[in-house]
Amino acid sequence: MSSINRAAEIISKASNLVAFTGAGISVESGIPPFRGSDGLWEKYDMSILDLNSYVQNPEKGWPVIKELFFDFFGNAKPNPAHIVLAELEQVEILKSIITQNIDNLHQEAGNREVYEFHGNSVQFVCLNCGAIHQRKDITLTSTPPECSKCGGLLKPDFIFFGEGIPEEAMQKSILAAQTADVFLIIGTTGEIMPASNIPYLAKQNNAKIIEINIEKSKFTDSITDIFIQEKASLAMEEIIRIIKELRIS
Repeated sequence: MSSINRAAEIISKASNLVAFTGAGISVESGIPPFRGSDGLWEKYDMSILDLNSYVQNPEKGWPVIKELFFDFFGNAKPNPAHIVLAELEQVEILKSIITQNIDNLHQEAGNREVYEFHGNSVQFVCLNCGAIHQRKDITLTSTPPECSKCGGLLKPDFIFFGEGIPEEAMQKSILAAQTADVFLIIGTTGEIMPASNIPYLAKQNNAKIIEINIEKSKFTDSITDIFIQEKASLAMEEIIRIIKELRIS
């Protein structure tokens, strides 16, 4: 039996499937990864996402942030891997997604139970008064955005270097990992702390670990039970096809 067949059979029988996604799942939507030989940090200075640098000199950092996260990423749409995860939630196999991504593509695909470990780019927070603003309500120009309530500097509501993980996302992610019986890793290298600790919690609680990645990750030879070396969209489409066949038979 192939690794995809074995994975599909395990997923079809899961009582608490949790997915853990990273940049690799969104590559096929046109969003390049940040790390690696083709990663964005090979072309851009990582310091633009340093919180202190942004606060002290937003005129320097904002134009690059706008280009990367709003101009460049703005046209991205969910790909088949996102769509299949939404399907799995709709048929009540998938219980939740823990994502390191800030692109909102899981929600656009239709998933509802999404724990955003690193925040989201669809809203902004005022660094002065704490007001939350929706991206759709802000006209983004080359000038750093200002709060309509107090005039303070707005920051995209995803994690900058120097910030902690959102407490609610952290706690929900930990609980999801600890209660999962099947844990599906898609498109992450396992290099980003503390997010990379989450799959180990699932393994410690005897979850079956299924990994889909183009290349081996830090999880592959340590905790992964089934490794599928394939593009996320191809693997997930085949998995859902097999699951549907199993349910019919």
